Amino acid sequence: MEWLSNLLMPGGKFLGIEWHVWKVVGWLGNLVFFSRFFLQWYATEKRKQVVVPVAFWWLSLIGSLLLLSYALFYQKDSVFIFAYAFTWIPYIRNLVIQRRHAKAHIDCVKCDFTATPDSRFCAQCGAPLITDTK
Repeated sequence: MEWLSNLLMPGGKFLGIEWHVWKVVGWLGNLVFFSRFFLQWYATEKRKQVVVPVAFWWLSLIGSLLLLSYALFYQKDSVFIFAYAFTWIPYIRNLVIQRRHAKAHIDCVKCDFTATPDSRFCAQCGAPLITDTK
């Protein structure tokens, strides 16, 4: 078992990396940011068309903010900082657009079909749509 310990922890470093809080933040940022690839791939395969789920934008935002934090507070490299300094803007914008879009549509209580805001009847089942008149 000593050979495994030497392989995974040479010089007392796990996988040859000296771990501390900022390394965990940086690697977590990489993991979160990279995981959006699998999420988008899964959603696309499931629907058999290109899909970008809302969770993709949340993973993008969280991952890029973690990587920006790592770059600012640990790495202190201007190239790395600039690479993540503005990426959060389109992610937040896409989340705002998605929220507005979701709030503007009406869900059919009978079949759960999502209809456009100007619909009076469900295009799926023909049931009258209840609109909030507040």
